[in-house]
Amino acid sequence: MTSRASPDMAPTGPAASEPVGFGTHDHGNCVTTAIAAAEAHCATEDLRFTPVRRAALEVLLREHRAMGAYELLGRLSDAGFGAQPPVAYRALDFLVSNGFVHKIERLNAFIACAHPGASHSPAFMICRLCEAVAEAHSAPARGALGEAARAAGFRIERTVVEALGVCPSCAKKAGA
Repeated sequence: MTSRASPDMAPTGPAASEPVGFGTHDHGNCVTTAIAAAEAHCATEDLRFTPVRRAALEVLLREHRAMGAYELLGRLSDAGFGAQPPVAYRALDFLVSNGFVHKIERLNAFIACAHPGASHSPAFMICRLCEAVAEAHSAPARGALGEAARAAGFRIERTVVEALGVCPSCAKKAGA
C-alpha cells in the first residue's frame, strides 16, 4: 500500500494513473475507503492502529490538504489527545512509515495518501499560489533517474518528486 514498496511496481486501481487533489470527487467515499484500507493493512501486518493514529489520519483525510504537524496537533488536542508535540509526531511517523500519509517536503507538511492500497512512488504537484496539492504516480526506476541509478549500481528505494506550479483553480482566477 505504500511508498515503501519498490518504485518500479505499477500502481493499482482504475484511477491510479490520474492525479488526485485538484478535481472534485466523492470525498466521503475517499475518507471511508482510506480508513478501511488503513484498518485492513494494520490488521494484516499486526500493527496497532491506535485511536490517536486513526484520529490523525481522519483529520488529514477530511481536510484533504497538506497540514503542518502543529496544526494537526491542535486538532488532536481539541479532540482530547493531548497538546504535546510528540502526540502528533509519533502518529505522523507511523502513518508515513506505513504509507497512509506522505510528507510534502517543500511545505514541511503532511497529506493523506490519495491512493490507499496502491504500491507507488508518489509525485506531488503543488500550487505556488494556494498551496493545494495533487498526488500522481511517478516511475523513477523507469526514466532517466532509473537509468542513472542502474548505471551507478544504485537501487532506488524511495523518491520524493515535487513540482511547483499553478493549479487549475488559480489559473482560472488569474485568467478571469
